[in-house]
Amino acid sequence: MFTLKIVDKDRVVLKEETGENRVDLFYDSSYNPGDKILLTSNKYPVDIVLSVDDALGESVSLLTGDFNFEIPFEEKKTSYSPKTFSGSAHYLFARKAYDFEVNQYRNLSLNVNDQHGDTHLYPHASANVETRGEAVFAARNAIDGVCENRSHGNWPYESWGINRRDDAEMRIDFGRNVTADKIILYTRADFPHDNWWESVTFTFSDGSTLVKKLNKSYAPHVIEFEPKTITWVKISELIKADDPSPFPALTQMEVYGKVEKVFD
Repeated sequence: MFTLKIVDKDRVVLKEETGENRVDLFYDSSYNPGDKILLTSNKYPVDIVLSVDDALGESVSLLTGDFNFEIPFEEKKTSYSPKTFSGSAHYLFARKAYDFEVNQYRNLSLNVNDQHGDTHLYPHASANVETRGEAVFAARNAIDGVCENRSHGNWPYESWGINRRDDAEMRIDFGRNVTADKIILYTRADFPHDNWWESVTFTFSDGSTLVKKLNKSYAPHVIEFEPKTITWVKISELIKADDPSPFPALTQMEVYGKVEKVFD
């Protein structure tokens, strides 16, 4: 059973709906700063399909606990489409995912609903640095499904920014065992503003590493490898090219494979 709620900054419930295997909620009012979307289930973990806004889209995700989504405003809104969370008509839903949706070979890192911190929703991206703490350079941008990489800044050009740090690293957690065999990187390519990485290193939860050479390109970098059963993957050791710009960045990181277990 799922429950969706809209609550205000004081946790006052503005709208609430409950359903057995699916819950739909229509909120016919404007959001205000401090409003949150809460999703709870009577059973964890559970595979779900979730949409917190009809303009944002949906993702197949693993819910491991109560999920809190803070409605973004002002600077935090800049990494989202202007259509999202706007106006006075909002349609949300959550449902139990079908086995075929979870089991299929797919991009396991996609999560349009990812946010900072422990959200109990996987996949989840985190990093040791995000440029100036700005929303348009947050780690979540690298798994939001937006692959436009020919500029930088507000949506649709949001990216993971490393603030010129040589030790920058980003990690994607899947919340369970998955078997992956391909990574596709969309490195930001706002040339000549941007630099680019000649080499990156992937570290996997099984202890293995993979070093890959990249080139200066708008096109996606497709990296295939022998299947690995993992719970997370990290990208680090980002070696900049000998280029005048100090600004390499990552627009999207897709990890392809299949999950090891479906949760009812």
